[in-house]
Amino acid sequence: MAVSEYIAEVNGRLSAVRTKSASSAFFWLSAFYLVYCARPEDWVPGLKYVPLAKITGICALWGLYKIGGLRSQVLRKLPRESSYLLALIAVFYFSAVFSPVWPGGAIFRTIDFSKCYIVWLLTYLLVTDFTKFRRIVFIQSACVGVISLVSVVKGHSQPRLAGALGGIYSNPNDLAFAIVLSLPFCLAFLLTAKDGLKKLAWLCAMLMMAVTLALTASRAGFVDLVVAGAVCLWHFGVKGKRPFLIVATAVLSLLVMLAAGRTLKDRLVATASEEDTVNGEDLGARGSFEARKYLMEQALRGIEHYPLLGLGVGNFITYSGDWHEVHMSYLQIAVEGGIPALILYLMFFSRGFSNLKILRKMRDLDPETTLFVGALHSSLVGFVVGALFAPEGYQFFPYFTVGYTSALLAILQQREPVVADSATVPRLVRSSLETYAPS
Repeated sequence: MAVSEYIAEVNGRLSAVRTKSASSAFFWLSAFYLVYCARPEDWVPGLKYVPLAKITGICALWGLYKIGGLRSQVLRKLPRESSYLLALIAVFYFSAVFSPVWPGGAIFRTIDFSKCYIVWLLTYLLVTDFTKFRRIVFIQSACVGVISLVSVVKGHSQPRLAGALGGIYSNPNDLAFAIVLSLPFCLAFLLTAKDGLKKLAWLCAMLMMAVTLALTASRAGFVDLVVAGAVCLWHFGVKGKRPFLIVATAVLSLLVMLAAGRTLKDRLVATASEEDTVNGEDLGARGSFEARKYLMEQALRGIEHYPLLGLGVGNFITYSGDWHEVHMSYLQIAVEGGIPALILYLMFFSRGFSNLKILRKMRDLDPETTLFVGALHSSLVGFVVGALFAPEGYQFFPYFTVGYTSALLAILQQREPVVADSATVPRLVRSSLETYAPS
């Protein structure tokens, strides 16, 4: 057999192994996203006894390990944001060990947050084409739509939608935050759908998410939505030359606020007034504003006293004496992880904008990819604004968004597959053919 034919056979077998292992790993990564975003254990009877997140996460890691056997022939070089996130987690561990408040609790909470890096890494390494990118983003968007419906059904009798579900959606601000970050993707799917029923489904999902956000009466979520929505309309309506989209958004927003925004409107009015009572109902909005101001002052005091390593993840609620988190993600990270953690946090998310800057300058993007780049930009802007008003420093959704920008940039910049030459055949045979030969 000629050397060129032998090399071609080696590359063929490597490609087959790579494809099979990658497909299995991506399936389990998709399953993890489904479990994390939809939280079926909170609303499907019996599932709370099954550790679905652990099962899917371990299976995805095993699939990545199988791919790792091919090493440089398969795995991408990790971008700088990966190092920033890993360094941030390392700082959190140091902060936990030397915490002046509660080292044990901080360590356990840091371990829980560390899962974010595993998911981020798997997303970057396994989302290797635009179809997979769409699928992962689809899972997040569709799941948040379903969660919005479930939240309304379970919590419709409450004056303010809160605690209808557990976990990452238990707090109304967290639920509103997840909705805002996912809405731009839903709009991208709506505009790219070719089937009328799919367009209708996405439109209904977006309306349900908007109603749910209004029912949470989250002021931070509302401000976040206005900013993210404006950026989204700029990309899709103005630059995309869809003026009808701007008009439709204005009309539907007005209808949603009239139908479900009474409590949100009253809380916004109460915030600007000296009274907590609006229309005979005590909303606690002014008191909430004063409490948040106090918590910010306490956070600044904590940063002044513990600037290097902070208090440890999750320990501010004890330190403050108020048993509430500071409602600003940047202060949350700084007071619990120290100034170095805040710097790494900002550097990580700045990389998301750097990736988007490169993507937006690419001139050969097809219309569908351009839409999703605009959705990513809207979602990330929504995060940096929402982070000013909510304690979202440890929520996974913003980290997912940066991961999407990293993966999409790598997809569009990827080079031709590495082809083995005669000098690499022995190594490939030893490290791959023997490893994956049928038993």
